[in-house]
Amino acid sequence: MSVTPRRARWLVPLLLVAVWLGVGGVLGPYAGRLGEVATNDQAAFLPRSAESTEVIAAQRAFRQDETLPAIVVWTRDRDTSLRDRRAAADRALAALSDAPGVAGRASPALLSEDGKAIEGVVPLRPGLGDELAPALGHIRATAERVPGTTVHLAGPAASQADLSDAFAGIDGLLLAVALVTVLVILLLVYRSVLLPLVIILGAVFALGLACAVVYVLADHDVVHVDGQVQGILSILVIGAATDYALLLTARFREELASRTDRFAAARAALRRSWGAIVASAATVALGLLALLLSDLTNNRALGPVGAIGIAAAVVSALTFLPAVLVVLGRAAYWPAKPRPAGPNTAGAGVWRRVADVVDQAPRTVWAVSLAALLACAAFAPTLTAKGVPLDETFVDDAPSVAAQRTLARHFPGGSGNPTVVIADADRAARVVATARKTAGVASAAPVGASGRPGGEPLVVDGRVRVDVTLSTAADSDAAKDTVARLRTALHAVPGAEALVGGYTAQQYDTLRTAERDRTLIVPVVLAIIFLILTVLLRSLLMPALLVATVALNFLATLGVSSLVFRHVLGFTGTDPSVPLYGFVFLVALGVDYNIFLMSRVREESLRHGVREGVLRGLVTTGGVITSAGVVLAATFAALGVIPLAFLAQIAFIVAFGVLLDTLVVRSLLVPALVRDIGRRAWWPGRLSRGGAPAGEDRAGRT
Repeated sequence: MSVTPRRARWLVPLLLVAVWLGVGGVLGPYAGRLGEVATNDQAAFLPRSAESTEVIAAQRAFRQDETLPAIVVWTRDRDTSLRDRRAAADRALAALSDAPGVAGRASPALLSEDGKAIEGVVPLRPGLGDELAPALGHIRATAERVPGTTVHLAGPAASQADLSDAFAGIDGLLLAVALVTVLVILLLVYRSVLLPLVIILGAVFALGLACAVVYVLADHDVVHVDGQVQGILSILVIGAATDYALLLTARFREELASRTDRFAAARAALRRSWGAIVASAATVALGLLALLLSDLTNNRALGPVGAIGIAAAVVSALTFLPAVLVVLGRAAYWPAKPRPAGPNTAGAGVWRRVADVVDQAPRTVWAVSLAALLACAAFAPTLTAKGVPLDETFVDDAPSVAAQRTLARHFPGGSGNPTVVIADADRAARVVATARKTAGVASAAPVGASGRPGGEPLVVDGRVRVDVTLSTAADSDAAKDTVARLRTALHAVPGAEALVGGYTAQQYDTLRTAERDRTLIVPVVLAIIFLILTVLLRSLLMPALLVATVALNFLATLGVSSLVFRHVLGFTGTDPSVPLYGFVFLVALGVDYNIFLMSRVREESLRHGVREGVLRGLVTTGGVITSAGVVLAATFAALGVIPLAFLAQIAFIVAFGVLLDTLVVRSLLVPALVRDIGRRAWWPGRLSRGGAPAGEDRAGRT
């Protein structure tokens, strides 16, 4: 009778392993299929309530749906005129009107004032997806029929095609780089053969589960996914799943070293670590869900998508991993042998020395750490989050960027990508005159029945469309300033009810919305984190202290990032969403490590008092938390393999910020502050069990 229960207790871990193997086999391929439901059409991610979004809807009344312009530019040698090639360019453009993916008639060929370039605009349907590259290929082949010229493709359509090419490696290359990086780090940390593979397998299973859920939701238009969200999801799941696994496996190793029963060791490890893991996951997931308050669709998409990824990571860490650890037992750590962790453990070396420094001079440690972070944070206001210029969108020079430079050398900056104005027909003349007088406007004309500027305006439901060409490049800061002036001027025209939209207006609205989102979402995320920490640590002062330190870490990271972006990487601007993404990731993930540390400090303080609890907590968690920080930093750094400025900026901010948090905030600043403040740090809660040992005063000193 005694054999049956012993055999029966193997059923749960073996069943869990079998279930997860099934999940991996069935859902694993979805990690490579998410691109099937992803869109890189930026028009799908505009602010919901912005004026430029209203213009898109208003254009449909003119049977002129939003199009994706492809700008064809013909050039010849510097000293040669193209006046004799204009007719051939006109014929090529006319032949493209019925080409696949084209949404109407192409514009006539326009000769530059210097006679050295010809321009034509071919309107494409937005949302072509995989059909965009063939459509542009056909346009190029047709344009090359003009003899003696070189063809360049610029405009939003060419940029979107280059963007799709950049994201082409996101399913394979990014995932491979991230997994190999994590595997190498784990092998170095654990010096074990099986355990790193088990942790990686759990992360891959979690990613497959998350991608399958997101795939279904995106396929039913519940969430929108683009390449950026797709890449961040992969990195987030791998990094989070690995972090949670490191915490659990470290605790299992401790328990296994002091117990002979692997089942009891697994239960104890799970019981003593699940609270910190769940609190950590809840912090990140709820912080991401706060992005639902954003008015930008891609921000709102990242919220639930990222939360799904975190949920999959924590489920894998708390079910698959314990089951495998039970099955493997001590063999999981082979050839190393599990040893009990503690302040006096051999090999605790560096963390014992760090703890001694914190113990002997806590006030000096936190003062120096605080001063260094404040010095870095002083540069945070210099970070420019007004958008990345087109020629910096790609880390490597893309064809569309080179074409845009060629276009700008010969034509007005906004040529081929006009600002669109919808206004009352009775005020059309006044609107056109006002637009022409606005500083930064090169030309303005109403659109006729042919769909082109000039001639008799097309009137639909008492409204007209006016195309405004700006003097500067459509993606420049100067162009955005012109849109702001244009709106101010046209809104003041009595009875015009003018709306200003188009590409530049969309960029301007995105920038303004991103600023509004930061103002709203940052306090919400901080409040969420504070509430979770209050429940976990049963204190008010400690959560306030932890939230303040991770917020300071974020500001210090922004300050360093501003210097690196400008003087090392050569970026003149930052994507408007980068500060918000950086804040959510760094603050939520930074609190993770403080949760891991302080939950252990509280546990040790209940038994040994605050002073000894801080030292024991720092020594016992130092190695595993530092390993987790290095893993997370490395996984986010893997985003740098995608040659886009946005992802490169996110990669640096999160990777550097996580390392700064792990090595300075969690290792020095927080322990020193708690050591200096003593038992009062846990106010208004009381460490009732154990309390302070005899001879320890209220500040935690002996």
